[in-house]
Amino acid sequence: MAESTPKTLVMKFGGTSVGSIEAMNQVTRIVQSTRQEWQNLVVVASALNGVTNLLLETATRSAQGDRSAYLGAAQQLQTRHEEMIDALIPDPARAALVKSQVSEWVSEFSARCQAMAVLAEATPRAMDAIASLGERLCVRVLAEVLNSAGIPASPVDATELIITDDNFQSAHPDLAATERATRQRILPLFARGEVVVATGFLGATPEGIPTTLGRGGSDYSAALLGAALPANDVWIWTDVDGVMSADPRLVADAQTIPQLSYREVSELAYYGAKVLHPKTIRPVIEAGVGLRVCNTFNPTHPGTRLVSDSNSTDGIVKAVTAIRGLQLITIEGRGMLGVPGVAARTFGAVAATGTSVPLITQASSEQSICFAVPVESARSVLAALQNTFAYELASRDMDRIWATSEVVIVTVVGAGMRNTPGIAGRIFSALGEHKVNVIAIAQGSSEVSISLIVDAADTRSAVQTLHELIVR
Repeated sequence: MAESTPKTLVMKFGGTSVGSIEAMNQVTRIVQSTRQEWQNLVVVASALNGVTNLLLETATRSAQGDRSAYLGAAQQLQTRHEEMIDALIPDPARAALVKSQVSEWVSEFSARCQAMAVLAEATPRAMDAIASLGERLCVRVLAEVLNSAGIPASPVDATELIITDDNFQSAHPDLAATERATRQRILPLFARGEVVVATGFLGATPEGIPTTLGRGGSDYSAALLGAALPANDVWIWTDVDGVMSADPRLVADAQTIPQLSYREVSELAYYGAKVLHPKTIRPVIEAGVGLRVCNTFNPTHPGTRLVSDSNSTDGIVKAVTAIRGLQLITIEGRGMLGVPGVAARTFGAVAATGTSVPLITQASSEQSICFAVPVESARSVLAALQNTFAYELASRDMDRIWATSEVVIVTVVGAGMRNTPGIAGRIFSALGEHKVNVIAIAQGSSEVSISLIVDAADTRSAVQTLHELIVR
């Protein structure tokens, strides 16, 4: 009888999940329990919560000429990691070894900050080198904590696994090169029965220069490694019981959603849900790898299971989410009617400012285009558009380009909306009953979500009102 193929699992733990002595103990217990069912195990770890912010803020201050900014931060990094080592690694020799490794990384951080202060600049490449240090510190501590608990483990830097381009601070992975590098590095460790403890968030160019995948990129790291091995499953461990039907801070009776389709969770991730990095979904879909979101501090809760679109038909509306901190920019004028290229010129100008646009809508009369941008980008986008359409504005072919005050995108998500007549009517009737004014509307052809722009002051009322549609 042929032996069954070993089961492979990738588990990602976020900053809160490893951010304290008790949290690190909890991760150890989860790994210990999981190893009883999964022969091959990769643990992807973020930096301790707050560390990446500390690293980047200190680097920014250094680049602004503050030559002593790194001193306090370096001490914080050293102290926080050494406290964990003292509490969780009882063997003095092994503890001393990890402390020396921590000291090396902290010294590198200090040296890079000093260089930034002297040069008075922080290049994206230099910022990635500093931002990656938090994960490198964490995995060395976590791997030794697991070893101390009797779980054979090896720390692995994802610069050896995930191969990317050189778009520093938001690098794009080369999937084929990543698969080759990942299998070459990890499979021998599996053969020795070791748990692989890999850094999230980072990768490297083919030349070995460290890059990062963007903030929150550890989810993406786990998905990439899961697809490359390939794993049977990827589990994202966080500090909530899976994907919630709404932000619990806005809706007191928000519930865990037991099952979501990949399309639904993609919409939720894009439109503000913080549980998953938006890029996480694609690698696991394409590789046929399962995905689950669960709670480090409540490990017996089933969390949320992500399934193929064809298997998820229960529920019409499943979740309501919100993106805050936006302004709506409108370009309008009768002279736009039937003129080709206005949209292309508009978004070319926006792209030149490096601004991402989460929502676009246009009147069928073609007399106006409006789109949302982050508040901090609105001024530069307006200036770029004024410059691009200077002639049209002067000749009155375009009436004006203007921005609203702060607004919010509220999105209703549910695959069941696709074939449900009247759902849009119910949404707008409910908002009207609660005196919530809808400024703009957008819906994709997939009909999995409907997005509405409302005034920032109406955020709580809009989300609470629409959440009631889930249980009606």
